[in-house]
Amino acid sequence: MNYFEFFGLKEHPFQVSPDSRFLYLSAAHARAKAYMDYSVWKRDGFVVITGEVGAGKTTLIHKLLSEIDESATVMRVFHTQLNEIEFLQTMLSELGFSPEECNSTSKVEILNKLKNYLLEAAEQGRHVVLLVDEGQNLSRVVLEEIRMLSTPDPGGDQVLNIILVGQPELRDTLDRPDMEQLAQRIRLRFHVGTLSEVETSEYIVHRLRVAGLEDVELFDQEALKEVYRYSGGVPRRINILCDTALICAFADDCSPIGRTIIDEAIEELQWSPFQKTVSHTGGKSADKLRPWLSEKPAAAHDPSGASLPAHMQAPEFQGGEQEWSRLFSMVLNIMSDMSTRMARMESTLDSLEQKAAAPGSDQDAVDKKVLSVVAPQATEEIRPKLVKPDDQTDDESVNQ
Repeated sequence: MNYFEFFGLKEHPFQVSPDSRFLYLSAAHARAKAYMDYSVWKRDGFVVITGEVGAGKTTLIHKLLSEIDESATVMRVFHTQLNEIEFLQTMLSELGFSPEECNSTSKVEILNKLKNYLLEAAEQGRHVVLLVDEGQNLSRVVLEEIRMLSTPDPGGDQVLNIILVGQPELRDTLDRPDMEQLAQRIRLRFHVGTLSEVETSEYIVHRLRVAGLEDVELFDQEALKEVYRYSGGVPRRINILCDTALICAFADDCSPIGRTIIDEAIEELQWSPFQKTVSHTGGKSADKLRPWLSEKPAAAHDPSGASLPAHMQAPEFQGGEQEWSRLFSMVLNIMSDMSTRMARMESTLDSLEQKAAAPGSDQDAVDKKVLSVVAPQATEEIRPKLVKPDDQTDDESVNQ
């Protein structure tokens, strides 16, 4: 009896190589995929997905690529140890340019080719997506080129959608002060974490079912707990440990798989219980910028000095440095977005004031336009207050 017959499998359930058929959509993976789908189908700018090593990011990419419509042109860059010229050459190659055209070392010439291609695609209504994996390896110079490519065309339309995927170091890079311009271009950001203990069990069952196993209780509960303890809920580590356990069980003619077999596999792999990392390289710079993050918030109190009742006090934030850093980055992004919106509103209002001051201007039309800018959701009950009836004179308005 061979390996597959022994377990009742049709194929290997725990291969390390990415296979979109085996994708298990945990809550985090489902959200990350939704963000990627949104960027592609809505043609909405720039999305960044980060995750720990082995978290399933590349499998998500393969799933996305298997579902993209043929009308979309996708530039896939999976090797990112490149300088800016090599990166741009790779983009040309993905777009189908000839080797001679791709081998050009003139940055101006390459950028002109890319610009012309993107503008032509926009005119024809074709969709172009740049999908970059292992984005944490991109240099600052290459990231700056990506930022420039994400600039809308003269008509304000987004001609290139960008999906940047990488390890947590990419998130740390984007949070640096010198990356603020690029960070402001990013439409959606999401970090894929590890699986919970329940999700780890569901992940194992899911892969066994896809591989053709009818009796999905191949691993008992003690075995599943031990898998989570040593894998930490990281999909790649789960695959490695479970695959090794299947080999050990087959060699020992043992089924179902209990904790003893898992421990035997752990000994073969020479693993220790999984320890989650608290912070990455960006945490050091974050400490310099935000030293107050490590301080415990002072207890809430009123001016008289008496402590507020427990039900009136704000809950204490329990997150570590990594969570504080993410929260602070989110606040900065919101503030930046608000600043940009306010600047656009001020510019529009200035323009309207100039139109109102011009001889022969339609004041009613200007008032309505002002209302649409400052209160786009205003009801019809509010609008009459800003617009005078046609038969009401200026003198009557003053007398009233």
